[in-house]
Amino acid sequence: WHLTEDQGWRVEIEKYPKLMSKAAWRSETVVGHLNQKPRIYDGTRHGGYYTKADIREIVAYAAERKIMVIPEIEMPGHATAAVAAYPELGCTGKILEVPTEWGVKEDVYCPSEATFKFLEDVLTEIIPLFPSPYIHIGGDEVDKTSWKKCAKCQQRMLTEHLKDEDELQSYFIKRIERFIQSKKRDRKSVVEGK
Repeated sequence: WHLTEDQGWRVEIEKYPKLMSKAAWRSETVVGHLNQKPRIYDGTRHGGYYTKADIREIVAYAAERKIMVIPEIEMPGHATAAVAAYPELGCTGKILEVPTEWGVKEDVYCPSEATFKFLEDVLTEIIPLFPSPYIHIGGDEVDKTSWKKCAKCQQRMLTEHLKDEDELQSYFIKRIERFIQSKKRDRKSVVEGK
Protein backbone atom coordinates (compact mmCIF):
# COMPACT_ATOMS: atom_id res chain seq x y z
CA TRP A 1 0.00 0.00 0.00
CA HIS A 2 1.83 3.07 -1.33
CA LEU A 3 1.35 5.55 1.54
CA THR A 4 3.94 8.20 0.69
CA GLU A 5 5.15 9.92 -2.47
CA ASP A 6 6.50 13.25 -3.70
CA GLN A 7 2.96 14.46 -4.38
CA GLY A 8 1.42 13.50 -1.06
CA TRP A 9 1.85 11.91 2.36
CA ARG A 10 -1.17 9.67 2.90
CA VAL A 11 -0.96 8.31 6.44
CA GLU A 12 -1.54 9.78 9.90
CA ILE A 13 1.61 10.15 11.99
CA GLU A 14 0.79 11.65 15.37
CA LYS A 15 4.34 12.75 16.19
CA TYR A 16 4.59 14.86 13.01
CA PRO A 17 1.32 16.76 12.48
CA LYS A 18 2.59 18.78 9.49
CA LEU A 19 2.57 15.54 7.50
CA MET A 20 -1.23 15.72 7.65
CA SER A 21 -1.69 19.50 7.50
CA LYS A 22 0.87 20.24 4.76
CA ALA A 23 2.41 17.12 3.17
CA ALA A 24 -0.95 15.42 2.58
CA TRP A 25 -2.16 18.18 0.23
CA ARG A 26 -1.13 19.61 -3.14
CA SER A 27 -2.57 22.78 -4.61
CA GLU A 28 -3.53 21.20 -7.95
CA THR A 29 -2.56 18.43 -10.36
CA VAL A 30 -1.19 18.51 -13.87
CA VAL A 31 -3.68 17.25 -16.46
CA GLY A 32 -2.38 15.11 -19.29
CA HIS A 33 1.23 14.32 -20.10
CA LEU A 34 4.15 16.34 -18.73
CA ASN A 35 5.48 16.78 -22.28
CA GLN A 36 2.30 18.58 -23.30
CA LYS A 37 2.98 22.27 -23.88
CA PRO A 38 1.64 24.36 -22.39
CA ARG A 39 0.99 22.25 -19.34
CA ILE A 40 -2.55 22.34 -18.05
CA TYR A 41 -3.51 22.09 -14.38
CA ASP A 42 -6.90 21.30 -12.88
CA GLY A 43 -6.81 24.13 -10.30
CA THR A 44 -8.30 21.79 -7.67
CA ARG A 45 -6.71 21.09 -4.30
CA HIS A 46 -6.08 17.36 -3.86
CA GLY A 47 -5.15 15.32 -0.84
CA GLY A 48 -6.08 13.78 2.42
CA TYR A 49 -4.70 10.91 4.43
CA TYR A 50 -5.75 7.68 6.08
CA THR A 51 -6.16 7.76 9.84
CA LYS A 52 -4.83 4.92 11.94
CA ALA A 53 -8.44 3.79 12.45
CA ASP A 54 -8.92 3.73 8.66
CA ILE A 55 -5.80 1.62 8.26
CA ARG A 56 -6.80 -0.85 10.96
CA GLU A 57 -10.21 -1.26 9.30
CA ILE A 58 -8.70 -1.81 5.83
CA VAL A 59 -6.06 -4.25 7.09
CA ALA A 60 -8.73 -6.24 8.99
CA TYR A 61 -11.00 -6.29 5.92
CA ALA A 62 -8.12 -7.57 3.78
CA ALA A 63 -7.10 -10.18 6.37
CA GLU A 64 -10.64 -11.60 6.42
CA ARG A 65 -10.12 -12.24 2.71
CA LYS A 66 -6.63 -13.73 3.18
CA ILE A 67 -4.92 -10.65 1.71
CA MET A 68 -1.69 -9.38 3.26
CA VAL A 69 -1.30 -5.61 3.18
CA ILE A 70 2.32 -4.41 3.02
CA PRO A 71 2.82 -0.68 3.66
CA GLU A 72 5.28 1.33 1.58
CA ILE A 73 7.01 4.36 3.06
CA GLU A 74 9.26 5.77 0.31
CA MET A 75 12.87 6.68 1.06
CA PRO A 76 15.32 8.21 0.46
CA GLY A 77 13.72 9.48 -2.77
CA HIS A 78 10.09 10.39 -3.47
CA ALA A 79 10.17 12.37 -0.24
CA THR A 80 9.34 15.90 -1.42
CA ALA A 81 5.97 16.03 0.37
CA ALA A 82 7.62 15.15 3.71
CA VAL A 83 10.47 17.59 3.07
CA ALA A 84 7.91 20.29 2.22
CA ALA A 85 6.40 19.77 5.69
CA TYR A 86 9.77 19.48 7.47
CA PRO A 87 12.46 21.26 5.38
CA GLU A 88 15.20 20.22 7.82
CA LEU A 89 14.85 16.67 6.46
CA GLY A 90 16.20 17.75 3.07
CA CYS A 91 19.68 18.84 2.08
CA THR A 92 18.93 22.49 1.38
CA GLY A 93 16.49 23.42 4.13
CA LYS A 94 14.59 25.49 1.56
CA ILE A 95 10.83 25.94 1.84
CA LEU A 96 9.05 23.73 -0.70
CA GLU A 97 5.54 23.11 -1.89
CA VAL A 98 4.14 19.63 -2.44
CA PRO A 99 4.70 18.92 -6.15
CA THR A 100 1.81 19.12 -8.59
CA GLU A 101 3.59 17.13 -11.30
CA TRP A 102 4.90 13.56 -11.47
CA GLY A 103 8.50 12.49 -11.95
CA VAL A 104 11.65 11.96 -9.91
CA LYS A 105 12.43 15.04 -7.80
CA GLU A 106 15.73 16.41 -6.47
CA ASP A 107 14.38 17.05 -2.98
CA VAL A 108 15.13 13.77 -1.24
CA TYR A 109 15.86 12.94 2.38
CA CYS A 110 19.28 14.03 3.60
CA PRO A 111 20.97 11.11 5.40
CA SER A 112 21.35 13.15 8.59
CA GLU A 113 20.70 12.02 12.14
CA ALA A 114 17.55 14.19 12.18
CA THR A 115 16.22 12.37 9.12
CA PHE A 116 16.96 8.92 10.54
CA LYS A 117 15.22 9.93 13.81
CA PHE A 118 12.19 11.12 11.80
CA LEU A 119 12.01 7.91 9.76
CA GLU A 120 12.44 5.72 12.84
CA ASP A 121 9.63 7.63 14.56
CA VAL A 122 7.40 7.24 11.48
CA LEU A 123 8.13 3.52 11.20
CA THR A 124 7.51 3.07 14.93
CA GLU A 125 3.97 4.36 14.35
CA ILE A 126 3.46 2.44 11.07
CA ILE A 127 4.73 -1.03 12.01
CA PRO A 128 2.07 -1.86 14.64
CA LEU A 129 -0.70 -1.09 12.12
CA PHE A 130 0.42 -3.84 9.73
CA PRO A 131 0.84 -7.49 10.75
CA SER A 132 2.72 -8.29 7.53
CA PRO A 133 6.30 -9.53 7.95
CA TYR A 134 7.49 -6.85 5.51
CA ILE A 135 7.69 -3.08 5.41
CA HIS A 136 8.39 -1.70 1.92
CA ILE A 137 10.79 1.24 1.89
CA GLY A 138 11.04 2.00 -1.83
CA GLY A 139 14.74 2.69 -2.22
CA ASP A 140 14.79 3.34 -5.96
CA GLU A 141 14.67 6.47 -8.11
CA VAL A 142 16.88 8.66 -5.95
CA ASP A 143 18.06 11.82 -7.68
CA LYS A 144 21.42 12.38 -5.99
CA THR A 145 21.95 15.95 -7.22
CA SER A 146 21.33 17.47 -3.79
CA TRP A 147 23.55 14.85 -2.10
CA LYS A 148 26.47 15.81 -4.35
CA LYS A 149 26.18 19.44 -3.22
CA CYS A 150 25.40 18.79 0.45
CA ALA A 151 28.19 19.18 3.03
CA LYS A 152 26.36 16.85 5.46
CA CYS A 153 26.13 14.14 2.82
CA GLN A 154 29.77 14.51 1.85
CA GLN A 155 30.78 14.34 5.52
CA ARG A 156 28.64 11.22 6.02
CA MET A 157 30.41 9.62 3.05
CA LEU A 158 33.81 10.40 4.61
CA THR A 159 32.79 9.19 8.07
CA GLU A 160 31.30 5.94 6.76
CA HIS A 161 34.07 5.38 4.17
CA LEU A 162 31.66 5.49 1.23
CA LYS A 163 33.18 6.05 -2.22
CA ASP A 164 30.19 7.77 -3.86
CA GLU A 165 26.52 8.72 -3.58
CA ASP A 166 25.45 5.25 -4.76
CA GLU A 167 27.13 3.79 -1.69
CA LEU A 168 25.47 6.51 0.39
CA GLN A 169 22.10 5.30 -0.91
CA SER A 170 23.01 1.74 0.06
CA TYR A 171 24.11 2.94 3.52
CA PHE A 172 20.76 4.71 3.93
CA ILE A 173 18.76 1.60 3.02
CA LYS A 174 20.87 -0.72 5.19
CA ARG A 175 20.56 1.58 8.20
CA ILE A 176 16.77 1.64 7.90
CA GLU A 177 16.78 -2.12 7.33
CA ARG A 178 18.56 -2.65 10.66
CA PHE A 179 15.94 -0.53 12.41
CA ILE A 180 13.05 -2.43 10.81
CA GLN A 181 14.64 -5.76 11.71
CA SER A 182 15.00 -4.56 15.30
CA LYS A 183 11.19 -4.38 15.27
CA LYS A 184 11.04 -8.04 14.16
CA ARG A 185 10.17 -7.19 10.59
CA ASP A 186 12.00 -7.28 7.27
CA ARG A 187 12.22 -4.63 4.62
CA LYS A 188 11.33 -4.91 0.99
CA SER A 189 13.23 -2.63 -1.32
CA VAL A 190 13.13 -2.18 -5.05
CA VAL A 191 16.89 -1.49 -5.03
CA GLU A 192 17.78 -5.05 -4.15
CA GLY A 193 14.87 -6.62 -6.01
CA LYS A 194 13.14 -8.19 -3.00
